[in-house]
Amino acid sequence: MDTTSCVVTGGARGIGRGIAELMVARGHQVVVTDVDAEGAERTAREIGAVAGLGQDVRDAGSHAEVAEVAARHGDLVAWFANAGVGDDGALAELTDDQVRRLVEVNLLGAVWSTRAALAAFGPRGGDVVLTASLSGLGPVPGLSLYAATKAAVVSLASSVSLEAPRGVRVHALCPDGVDTAMVAEMSQDGTAKRLVTSGGRMLTVEETAQAAVDLVGSRRVLRTLPGWRGAAMRIGQLAPSASKPALAVFALQGKRRLR
Repeated sequence: MDTTSCVVTGGARGIGRGIAELMVARGHQVVVTDVDAEGAERTAREIGAVAGLGQDVRDAGSHAEVAEVAARHGDLVAWFANAGVGDDGALAELTDDQVRRLVEVNLLGAVWSTRAALAAFGPRGGDVVLTASLSGLGPVPGLSLYAATKAAVVSLASSVSLEAPRGVRVHALCPDGVDTAMVAEMSQDGTAKRLVTSGGRMLTVEETAQAAVDLVGSRRVLRTLPGWRGAAMRIGQLAPSASKPALAVFALQGKRRLR
């Protein structure tokens, strides 16, 4: 079968929609999913995707159902596990429901997507692209649990990339702050919002989506965006306590930019 298909979770808007648009432009039959079923259907119509489906990525069985839909339209060759939530706040401030949602959507959603993709890829193989975050590479006060889930996603990608059968590649994209509704909805006075905006210009949806799509077919497992912020985060990971003064400076820079 010459026709190829792909899946984009969390694709109704933001980075997911940007990825779906690019994959449609590349000639793939794209299945867009989102917890917002109407948004997924609308996006699919607007960008020329073959299907827009309501999906809660916390439901393990839903991923196999999505894979079946994609397979009807062509060989499944790419799965973008992009759905995520970004509740900010110190760990002690989060509600039990927020804790559960962060772990189940960000981590378990990525796990179920990856398992479904590995089971559904055919002989030609395929690519799993997990939307992680720069926060998964080091300490981010004010986003501690979100960062923990994204660190787990990075670890998942690096380990499964070595487990995957020949022809299957697993990647994790770790962008800095992206100009999306998720960032806009963070508390304006919170540490997380200040740190996310401290790097200067926010990444655009378009450049972040392009970076995700560019991983398809590559042997690269982890990509940070921009690269220099990735290096800074890794330094903080090596010595979290020593990074506290630097994080305070970054937060002050972010506060000034938010004025």
